[in-house]
Amino acid sequence: MGDPSYWQPERFLLWIDGVGGYLICLKDTISLGHASGGPEVDVPILAAISHAHARICRDGEGYLLEPIQQVWVDGRQVQKGTWLRDGSRIQLGLSLHLKFRVPHPFSATARLEFLSSHRTEPRTDAVVLMAETCLLGRQSNCHIVCPQREKPVVFFRYQGALYCRTEGWLEVEGKTYQERTGPLSANSRLRADHLCLGIEAF
Repeated sequence: MGDPSYWQPERFLLWIDGVGGYLICLKDTISLGHASGGPEVDVPILAAISHAHARICRDGEGYLLEPIQQVWVDGRQVQKGTWLRDGSRIQLGLSLHLKFRVPHPFSATARLEFLSSHRTEPRTDAVVLMAETCLLGRQSNCHIVCPQREKPVVFFRYQGALYCRTEGWLEVEGKTYQERTGPLSANSRLRADHLCLGIEAF
């Protein structure tokens, strides 16, 4: 068990200057639903969907999508749990379209990209389903692509708390660290070469 004095989030918002905003979900099972669904909805979306529309569950075999209301995967309506693969296209209701990605072959972390104009509330550009790590960098296999950052920045979990590491220096709330810092706190501001990040509790 982690130190209870550390911030141990189940989800948080990550703002990256010049790149965008991301909802990071750390639970193994997350619910997707309408933004008015309250705290029971892990991924609140402004779209014509139900308060509880679907669940995505992560285990050692991959990601299983469980429909609660109308759901299509790769153009086929599904009535029961369906395994997702990298590149799967998901439709919730009549108009919300998502793409499921697992960009890194050695990480179980996945990303939900919006193909339709809908977004989460608060508005973010994508949703990251974070397993143990979340990679930020210019490489296409990073979970969040940051074109100006040559060396990846890695968020990772340790005993429930959130840490960060990279090659070189990191600055957190004005204090400089070498290669690794943490545990991070809610509403932290981080800076590395060509990258400024803001963490916001959610």
